[in-house]
Amino acid sequence: MLAATFPRSFPMKHPSLRPRPSAIIAFLALLLTFAPALRATIPGITIPPANDGKLRIIAFGAHPDDCELQLGGTAARWAAAGHHVLLVSVTNGDIGHWREAGGPLALRRKVEVVAAHRILGIQGVVLDNHDGELEPTLENRRTLTRLIRAWNADLVLGPRTNDYHPDHRYTGVLVQDAAFMVTVPFFCPDVPAMKKNPVFMYYTDRFLKPAPSRPDIVISIDPVIEKKLNALAVMVSQFAEGGANGSAALYPADAAGQRERQRQVRENFSRRYQAITLRFSKELAAWYPGATAATVKHAEAFELCEYGSQPDRAALKRLFPFFD
Repeated sequence: MLAATFPRSFPMKHPSLRPRPSAIIAFLALLLTFAPALRATIPGITIPPANDGKLRIIAFGAHPDDCELQLGGTAARWAAAGHHVLLVSVTNGDIGHWREAGGPLALRRKVEVVAAHRILGIQGVVLDNHDGELEPTLENRRTLTRLIRAWNADLVLGPRTNDYHPDHRYTGVLVQDAAFMVTVPFFCPDVPAMKKNPVFMYYTDRFLKPAPSRPDIVISIDPVIEKKLNALAVMVSQFAEGGANGSAALYPADAAGQRERQRQVRENFSRRYQAITLRFSKELAAWYPGATAATVKHAEAFELCEYGSQPDRAALKRLFPFFD
């Protein structure tokens, strides 16, 4: 089970009652012998059937909106093709608003992100870590490792580690740490280790130091841009109301004012994803020969992580099967 834990020590005072290290190793080896028969679970999530010929993608963000912002369009395209997508928020977002906080805000954001996932056609998990307090602890490393294994991911995505927000940085660190541990049998042996390391990739960002984003693939999200904008629109607390840096003036109480504010939010996000096609026009042309801002208007872009499996161009096309 995903939530299973093992004691760090045995509270037995008499030396003869303490289990010998060899006995512990033998027990874990026995556990690993039967590991293929174990079925890893994620509470509230339907694990896809094994060997169904579909991709399994898991993406991590610090807050309930980060994954949706970074790859909501590509996630919708995968889902429309029958592939399996799981978006994970590593914190519950409980301080991400100018007026609300704590449990009520965490619940509100969970409701919003579930509605967004329903629109995108994917599944999601919100972990119960406090917003603004995420640390790259051993327990969090274990949690991400178990999630990646339980999902049996082909592709894992997360933020780079040079973000301005500490939760974003530490989410990136945790994903990097899990990149090695997912294949180590005696780390979290309650969930079977992966036989092959997945591909790990970063979202793009606008930070320049120590190095700017250099995407290895750019994906047109024009076929699903309205779906993505609809998904972002239901996260009212973050976008229409402005999140932690918003104000009452942003989202009027009257229906007409709210409609106008939502129109502004949609326009802003449309421009954001159009800007990606302009910023990465060279990379876009490598995947869409002859593409211009007129032919591909909205895009998302992803960079290969130096950890995990290293795909060639053909393998990338299998992970992003949108070019045929």
